Amino acid sequence: MSESSSSPIKFGIIGCAEIARKLSRAITLSSTATISAIASRSMTKATSFAKSNNFPSTCKIYDSYESLLEDPEIDAVYVPLPTSLHLKWAVLAARNKKHVLLEKPVALNVNEFDEIVKCCDDNGVQFMDGTMWMHHPRISKVKEFLNDTHRFGLLQSVHTCFSFAADADFLENDIRVKPDLDALGALGDAGWYAVRAILFANDYELPKIVTAFHNPVFNKSGVILSCGASLNFEDGKIATFYCSFLSNLTMDVTVMGTNGTLHLHDFVIPYQEHEASFTTNSKSGFTDLVTGWVPVPNEHVVTTELPQEACMVREFSRLVASIKNGAKPENEWPTRSRKTQLILDAVKASIEKGFEPVEIKG
Repeated sequence: MSESSSSPIKFGIIGCAEIARKLSRAITLSSTATISAIASRSMTKATSFAKSNNFPSTCKIYDSYESLLEDPEIDAVYVPLPTSLHLKWAVLAARNKKHVLLEKPVALNVNEFDEIVKCCDDNGVQFMDGTMWMHHPRISKVKEFLNDTHRFGLLQSVHTCFSFAADADFLENDIRVKPDLDALGALGDAGWYAVRAILFANDYELPKIVTAFHNPVFNKSGVILSCGASLNFEDGKIATFYCSFLSNLTMDVTVMGTNGTLHLHDFVIPYQEHEASFTTNSKSGFTDLVTGWVPVPNEHVVTTELPQEACMVREFSRLVASIKNGAKPENEWPTRSRKTQLILDAVKASIEKGFEPVEIKG
């Protein structure tokens, strides 16, 4: 069904988290969805959030999450609540026949995630996680290079990192450092993106063994502030990642093949909203006196009319519209989420076991 022939998908937003400001703007920009309701446990907070973010005058305001989920006019919900609340509210949303766009990390562990997805499947609703960078048009161009056997060759290794230097207030008060709210800390927040990039480069093949790096950093409550791991694959490929709330802002991906190399330096959030770049080099060598490279890497710039989060809303809305017209929910997105969660679980288990290798069993 074409976009022009479908009615906008009616979104409800569960909670007034800071990230919901970004996603609500994306809903508006998408032109395929509309903000129909906002819910908070405080009517005052919900009203203020709607006003400050220029929600449409038709947007309903609820003082309980349950009331929004029981609204028969709402098609889908965006859930940016703390991770510890995902299982309860995503399941309840699915039981109320609401399609679920769930902020990452999707759950505290894969068992919780499996409960969420089973409920979505049982109720015929679409699930997608909020990994926005995957929806930027740059990613399809990156994949073209990685699939090019002449320019890239066979994948050998992937190395990713996502870090930012959080301020004192964040490290003391943000939900991402609270064990009762987001117990996975930097691993669940920043590590999610880094692990997803590894899976993306590997065509979503799971590693066989995951081993956490020594010397992760924890806060006084035992929440991870910085960590990393190595991933070993069945055919000999290797990958590493590092994530941190304590290091300067870095969002790098390096993918090495037998013939070529790919570099991304802003993979989670592009330097600019309407364009993003990546660099590639193929069959590079040295100049005669080893004073330079031949050929030098190429920079590829990809422009987009919509920011990546609006592209995500468009894709999610497309899937929801298809289901409303008789299609079944797509399984690709929950499968990717599950594999990401499995690796996070393995990293956490490796840390808890004294940095022993942990076998992935998908």
